[in-house]
Amino acid sequence: MNSRQEKLEAFGRLLDIMDDLREKCPWDRKQDFQSLRHLTLEEVYELSDSILAENLPEIKKELGDVLLHLVFYAKLGSEKESFDIADVINALNEKLIYRHPHIYGDVEVQNEDEVKENWEKLKLKEGNKSILSGVPKGLPSLVKAFRIQDKVKGIGFEFANADDAWTKVDEELSEFHAETDSEKKEQELGDIFFSLINYARISGLNPDSALEKTNLKFISRFQKMEDLALAKNLKIEDLTLAEMDELWEKAKHAEVQNEQNR
Repeated sequence: MNSRQEKLEAFGRLLDIMDDLREKCPWDRKQDFQSLRHLTLEEVYELSDSILAENLPEIKKELGDVLLHLVFYAKLGSEKESFDIADVINALNEKLIYRHPHIYGDVEVQNEDEVKENWEKLKLKEGNKSILSGVPKGLPSLVKAFRIQDKVKGIGFEFANADDAWTKVDEELSEFHAETDSEKKEQELGDIFFSLINYARISGLNPDSALEKTNLKFISRFQKMEDLALAKNLKIEDLTLAEMDELWEKAKHAEVQNEQNR
């Protein structure tokens, strides 16, 4: 692996390249905070995909793309004489030191939960008016629910265990089935999702990763179905549900076989 000096030199070279691009490249010159925002989201999702696939070469590549965006935003900030990359890093350093008094101070902690609890209390001392003020409004709903629950856990607002959390899921399911008004039924469905996410989180499972893996599995099986239909000169949209179910089971069986042969 690279030495600390080599890492610093690589970062310095990136800053030099960013300066060149901003001065000489028509596309890079044209960008601003708003034009980069949606591209940054794209890059983060691509990084997420590579992490889910546990593809280390792709993770390295996508980390580079995300880092480019971070350096780009800092460059824009420096052009507005508001902040530069050193200000960004120094502020981060100070925040990390302040929020880890068990490392840089005399606070003692016993476990990860106490670390999180101290973190949230320190954020309130910094001026946050609510434990939940740090949850971005633009997060996808599933991720937002997970972050909300994780935040309030930091001050002890949490079920005692996963069994208690599942009892809440059962309760929400009963309320959903009992409701007849469509608008209220939608609200109850939201409560079910929220409770399931909470159960998963307390159980040590990541519901976003779990759902994305299921999405990818469904895509793979459905595309296998399409291949099986095509091999028989059939159009999948012309098949009955029973015929599609039969192809689904064959696709599922082929997937299991592939897993066993790995």
